[in-house]
Amino acid sequence: MVKKQQTFAVPVERLTWEGMDIPVSLGPEWFERWLQDEPGLEFSLATPITGLVHLERHDGNILLHGHLEGDLRCICSRCLDSFDQPVAADFDLLIKIGEMPLREEELALSVADLDEEYCAAETLDLEPILREQILLALPLKPLCQENCLGLCRRCGANLNREQCSCQAEAPPSPLAALAKWKKD
Repeated sequence: MVKKQQTFAVPVERLTWEGMDIPVSLGPEWFERWLQDEPGLEFSLATPITGLVHLERHDGNILLHGHLEGDLRCICSRCLDSFDQPVAADFDLLIKIGEMPLREEELALSVADLDEEYCAAETLDLEPILREQILLALPLKPLCQENCLGLCRRCGANLNREQCSCQAEAPPSPLAALAKWKKD
């Protein structure tokens, strides 16, 4: 079992108005820990994710500016081949110091609410923020190429690599049952 290390823990009291830069280099060990925490991840590391996070105090809170880039190995949602997906993410977050206020009634989140985090501890752990930003940088349906042809619905052939014999057959019309009913 890989022991979880808090490599991105920043003591809140060390943050000043001038700010602090934290270099980011997320290699195989970091992704291995992430995979242990979340075994259902549908991607892996192709090249290390690198970047920079800048933290500064702002009106008693923490303002975070970050940039990440690298490559992840994804599975194409059409043809199921693996491919390298470039990741580039620029992000800004306002981290409010203290507990998140409890609200008795339900409220709709505004766009500004989505860029807010809360930190009630003496140490700010950047690891969950980095994970979230990587997930947000990935497309919902990764494609190996924009014009990926996918798999044949009948024989399962990868249409990017080969032609299948069943491709010439016309797929049944979803309205075929209605046409037959109309004839009767």
